[in-house]
Amino acid sequence: MTDSVDITEYLAIDLRSETWLCRKCGHKIGPARRNYKEGLLLANRDPREIHNPVVAGEYGFAPDPAWCRIVEFYCPGCATLVENEYLPPGHPITHDIELDIDALKAKYGAKGRAAKPANKPAAKSPARSPGRAKGARR
Repeated sequence: MTDSVDITEYLAIDLRSETWLCRKCGHKIGPARRNYKEGLLLANRDPREIHNPVVAGEYGFAPDPAWCRIVEFYCPGCATLVENEYLPPGHPITHDIELDIDALKAKYGAKGRAAKPANKPAAKSPARSPGRAKGARR
């Protein structure tokens, strides 16, 4: 995945093929110009399975399934939980990430995370004496 750019903890984009990738297993999820969630496995969860009631009785502070659904999105290649959403029943899946892929290609030159600025030396952290907190004065 040398031509990829990391987007989230579990998602990357291959700039050459313009494809969403799973960062855990490298599975090709789908076209990067579309919603990545279209290529993931979905699990509709009852909120009562996830949120146990805090108090006994009719109102236990758990989300009401008549008002809220939980949708989990998994990688088809490795079953990693990539994303989840709390949505009202009947609400369409959200399109939460839309990238300017042409700008990413211009920035990284289709080399992805392997690309580094040529004229910028790596910053070194100043040495600290043991036992001294950062920013502490004497």
